Amino acid sequence: MYDVAPLFTRSDGDYVFARWGRPIVPVVFGVDDATLALFKGAIEAVVTLASHKMDETDMELGANLMMFFCNDWAELLDVPHLDKMLPELGPLVARLQVAEANQYRIFRFDDAGAIQAAFVFMRMDDQMAQAPADTLALSQAVQVILLWSDTAFSEVPPLAMIDGVVALRPEIGDVIRAAYDPVMPVAARDASHAMRIGARLP
Repeated sequence: MYDVAPLFTRSDGDYVFARWGRPIVPVVFGVDDATLALFKGAIEAVVTLASHKMDETDMELGANLMMFFCNDWAELLDVPHLDKMLPELGPLVARLQVAEANQYRIFRFDDAGAIQAAFVFMRMDDQMAQAPADTLALSQAVQVILLWSDTAFSEVPPLAMIDGVVALRPEIGDVIRAAYDPVMPVAARDASHAMRIGARLP
């Protein structure tokens, strides 16, 4: 049986799982129309895989999956109203600059523990710029469909080359499908949850 637990066990040892509890409404900033279409297509493909839903607008937030592309982290400080949505923006930008990071994700949760919103930040350094846009889009879509562990893909990425095409690793696709089974909880803090996902894998 595929070992699901490490995908949701954080580096501090805590098991933390969450999936989206509402339809996903994405918006992408800082890209051209062609790249925007790739990202929305990738998100739609992963949402369909999960048997979840997308929508045109979130009644509470407008958009609930916000992706930002920048060349320098400091650019985020100039995005209108972003500091109101993310009060921690200033210190976060400083940390990302020191770490020379090229991507970062922030999740917000509802009262049930389900994902309510996600913010994805990507700095186009040399490594990111060399990645094909469709690969980047699929990778980010996979990484926001669930609250994965901070170490989930540190050794083995969620995508692989299959028949000459970059695609989602089948076992990760199976985990996503199982995690969105209607009888499964939207959030979990007990590792027995991983066994329930594992029991649903083909």
